[in-house]
Amino acid sequence: MAKTPITVAYGDGIGPEIMQATLDIILAAGAEIDIEVIEIGEKVYLRGLTAGIEDSSWDSLRRTQVFLKAPITTPSGSGYKSLNVTTRKTLGLYANVRPCVSYHPFVQSKHPNMDVVIVRENEEDLYAGIEHRQTSEVYQCLKIISRPGCEKIMRYAFEYARNNNRKKVTCFSKDNIMKMTDGLFHQVFDEVGADYPEIEKEHWIVDIGAAKLADTPEAFDVIVMPNLYGDILSDVAAQITGSVGLAGSANIGASCAMFEAIHGSAPRRAGQNVANPSGLLLGAVMMLNHIGQGGVASRVHNAWLKTLEDGIHTYDVYKEGKSTRKVSTTEFAQAVIERLDKTPSTLKTVNYPKESKKIDIKITHRPRFKKDLVGVDVFLNWDGEANVIGPLIEACGTEQLKLVVVSNRGVKVYPHGHAETFCTDHWRCRFENPAGKNITHNDILQLLSNVHNAGLDFIKIENLCNFDGVRGYTLAQGQ
Repeated sequence: MAKTPITVAYGDGIGPEIMQATLDIILAAGAEIDIEVIEIGEKVYLRGLTAGIEDSSWDSLRRTQVFLKAPITTPSGSGYKSLNVTTRKTLGLYANVRPCVSYHPFVQSKHPNMDVVIVRENEEDLYAGIEHRQTSEVYQCLKIISRPGCEKIMRYAFEYARNNNRKKVTCFSKDNIMKMTDGLFHQVFDEVGADYPEIEKEHWIVDIGAAKLADTPEAFDVIVMPNLYGDILSDVAAQITGSVGLAGSANIGASCAMFEAIHGSAPRRAGQNVANPSGLLLGAVMMLNHIGQGGVASRVHNAWLKTLEDGIHTYDVYKEGKSTRKVSTTEFAQAVIERLDKTPSTLKTVNYPKESKKIDIKITHRPRFKKDLVGVDVFLNWDGEANVIGPLIEACGTEQLKLVVVSNRGVKVYPHGHAETFCTDHWRCRFENPAGKNITHNDILQLLSNVHNAGLDFIKIENLCNFDGVRGYTLAQGQ
């Protein structure tokens, strides 16, 4: 078998220790890989590269298209962006796949039958990272949800379920509040799900869904979520299996893929040879499947399961009376290597296909909607009361654009607001055409000129549009 080139980063904190253990195991199992090592993370950040990665490293990732990455440390401070997010988005790794499995009775868990796969959208949502400080008191983070992004992750979730004999796909969203963004996520779930009649489908509001996941995880099979919810709840799910240190993660794109543990770099444990390499090792198992070395992946995974069964555990899962030996990182790796020709007797034996099942996602191209400009939201930085700013901004209106409502933090405060509503220095002033007709950009420019001449500080605008006659914006709370 020709060796498959992969890019490896040893990372920060415990990263070098668990990466070495992982590589030792998979190479002993017969992995046919050609390793290119790159440096990323804290040292690169501190050399002045705020992205945490050098251009030459991108060249390696584009060449190999397979990345096995240990955890990294992002230095504190606002000047540093998350390299994990940057890598996922730069390489188009739209699907984050996190299996969360209980290993009862060998690893303590309140949920012995848990076997959940969380498929997390990986590029959009609040992780778009578009943030602004708009006033002295108010900061903004934009939640970006696109139809193509939703369709890609939904199709991936259903294809994953089909390929892995999973029976149900559940969608978590918060579309009772975020009716347009999370509403689109839910809508596309329903649309795509119709193409998979053999798979059971259900939707949960994320708060009660999270409660159900924590209490009764065996009720779920595959769960698909937007980026932020998926990030949080996959950690919760991994922890309730017994330890977040046992979970691996795959980040899948059209051409590239990245594999990692879901936990962080744990700098307090660095250099002590005590860290559990299991999360990164299971990420490497997912990598081996991805590159078509399923036989090696099965050999590694079964040996790892046998090691757990034999009670050989690192400190994080060691339990008096259940474990037989507390071991170091290197000792754990050696124990797995010694069991490479063995299979578990109680836990379910793994048998991966020798050929990888690539999921090829095709996006539906939809006709463009007719877009009509019907108004504008003007945001102001202003200190004062609603009953004062209301008349001032109302007087700025034009023949084409009249004030409809002023809101503060999304709540209507003028006209006919309530004295009890707490207000900051950030005001949204909505103008629409009184006859319901379309407006032009020149109409907006005239309005903004009036606002400027009134001595008011506008900090941003959002155009209000209808799409095929359907309102493309939400009302203020209380409007």
